[in-house]
Amino acid sequence: MFDPDCRLCPRLATFLDDVKVDNPDYHARPVAPFGPKKAQLLIVGLAPGMHGANATGRPFTGDHSGLLLYQTLYDFGFSNKPVSESINDGLKLKNCRITNAVKCLPPQNKPTTDEVKTCSRFLKQEIDELKPGTVVLALGSIAHNAILRTLALKVGQYKFGHLHEYALPEGLWLLDSYHCSRYNTQTRRLTEEMFQQVFARAQQLMGRSASAA
Repeated sequence: MFDPDCRLCPRLATFLDDVKVDNPDYHARPVAPFGPKKAQLLIVGLAPGMHGANATGRPFTGDHSGLLLYQTLYDFGFSNKPVSESINDGLKLKNCRITNAVKCLPPQNKPTTDEVKTCSRFLKQEIDELKPGTVVLALGSIAHNAILRTLALKVGQYKFGHLHEYALPEGLWLLDSYHCSRYNTQTRRLTEEMFQQVFARAQQLMGRSASAA
């Protein structure tokens, strides 16, 4: 179960303590998943951003990467608002849940391999609770690899790539996208059209699973 007081990673816990001193109004704690537990779409990001989820306490909220994500979620009917500004802004997700591979802000946005592994116990519980037919959307290669390792699958057999998709055990789907980070969107590595294609495919997979049930 998600632990808002987790301090299993000493480097991350100490870093958050320092961030809280410098930014007393920030959340600066592990960031909980957001959205209904029985959703058919689970979005897995990397980790909270310094002035985004680490500040607000909600994944991608207040972060540049959340601009494209929440607009796209709204466009595809997964949320009731296109903009996510604060944890109290009234935004609600529909049939969609958002989490991170690492629940705490890492220095320079770079968690260590051990930190990703340590935090995988929380991701595993989230994935174990998913129903067959659920689409697990990995935003970036680190999230992709974290999902596979959580399921004890060989990373080499599931190559990360934008719009790559894989059938997973227990009737789940893994769908990949480049991360909607500021760098990727500004360099046009990930465009709005490319991101929309990902969510269109997610809906197709969700529909296919529903018709097969």
